Amino acid sequence: MCPKCGYEKPADASITIPKVSSLKPQNQIIVIGKKEQKLQTLPTVTIECPKCGNNQAYTWQVQTRGADESSTQFFRCTKCGYTFREYS
Repeated sequence: MCPKCGYEKPADASITIPKVSSLKPQNQIIVIGKKEQKLQTLPTVTIECPKCGNNQAYTWQVQTRGADESSTQFFRCTKCGYTFREYS
């Protein structure tokens, strides 16, 4: 039915609409061990942590502003976990 004018067209019996089967949720739970949780895949750089003075930090970049502006570089201290950033 058209929501604007209310026109209705009779359904064509030759058209078949496929049935959608319901998806069953997975019954599996994946457990990540403590050893795997400690794996760090981020690159490290030499930069001083403003909180504890450690000189190693993980780094990554995020486009936080417009596409025509440079990205923001984030750092996370390998010792205390403090996260800080540097605008370029």
